[in-house]
Amino acid sequence: MKNSIENLFNKTWFLVFVFLGPAFLFLLVFKIIPIIYALIISLSEYEFRFNGFVGLKNYILVFKDAKFGQAMLNTFWYVFISIPLTIGFSLFFAVLLNLGIKARGFFRTAYFLPYITSMVAASIVWKAFYHPTNGVLNSILAIFRISPLQWLDEPRGIFSMIFNADLPAMLAGPSLALFAIIIFSVWKVLGYQVVILLAGLQNIPAELYEAAKIDGANKVQQFFKITLPLLSPTLYFIIITSTIFSFQVFAPIYMMTGQEAGGAPDGTTLVTAFYMYQWAFAPGYNDFGYAAAMAFIMFFIVLGFTMVQKQISAKKVFYQ
Repeated sequence: MKNSIENLFNKTWFLVFVFLGPAFLFLLVFKIIPIIYALIISLSEYEFRFNGFVGLKNYILVFKDAKFGQAMLNTFWYVFISIPLTIGFSLFFAVLLNLGIKARGFFRTAYFLPYITSMVAASIVWKAFYHPTNGVLNSILAIFRISPLQWLDEPRGIFSMIFNADLPAMLAGPSLALFAIIIFSVWKVLGYQVVILLAGLQNIPAELYEAAKIDGANKVQQFFKITLPLLSPTLYFIIITSTIFSFQVFAPIYMMTGQEAGGAPDGTTLVTAFYMYQWAFAPGYNDFGYAAAMAFIMFFIVLGFTMVQKQISAKKVFYQ
């Protein structure tokens, strides 16, 4: 009996190793070890080679860096504007597709195509759209007799432009250049969120809407009393993942405004991910310790936002 139990125990652990071993090895090599190594670098003077530990010096310098503060402000503007816009438009189109319109599969594919398009290729195309003289968007504005905009070259905040007032940086809003990149990002991610939300909508039982209709609830009441509560797990997932990925925005910034000028115009499109890239890989910088310190500071900021969102949103998530 004892031998049988031991054999079963050994067999169980062997199967655990067989099935979980490759995944654990992958995480160890490509996640855990790099994170530990990056932490060591952040506490060191590291310029292509280790030059000794410096303790928390890099972290202190980051907090004193005014340019890092500007990058943080730009990043916050990007996060707090792009996420509501993307989720709002995605929910709108998902609800429309859920009405049972014809060729729903075609529209679902059409919305999803931008998401699977190369970020670099899409950024280059949209940069051409934003061209101040030959761009498509200014040509459309000209039809309505609206003056052309310097989409990727305008450093003024959008709120300052709308109200025609000289507002402080904290109130002026993102520059028109950063807002143009936000528009691109909404277009790029829209299809993914539409598909996710549409799947959530199709899991809501039709009987609930029929019962609400019998009770006299109109479409608006059904949306707020049935659709949103039952869609809350899907929205919760999208909000959390969108927040994490938005803080990491890099490619459209680099391709549209950042390759040479580092967040042009006037640093108004400089975000933290691009600033980290500058300090690590741009010619004349190559300070990997400083870049790693910024990375860990951003990690804890994103972790804090995620935990706050979890505490606030989790109480409002309704599971069937």
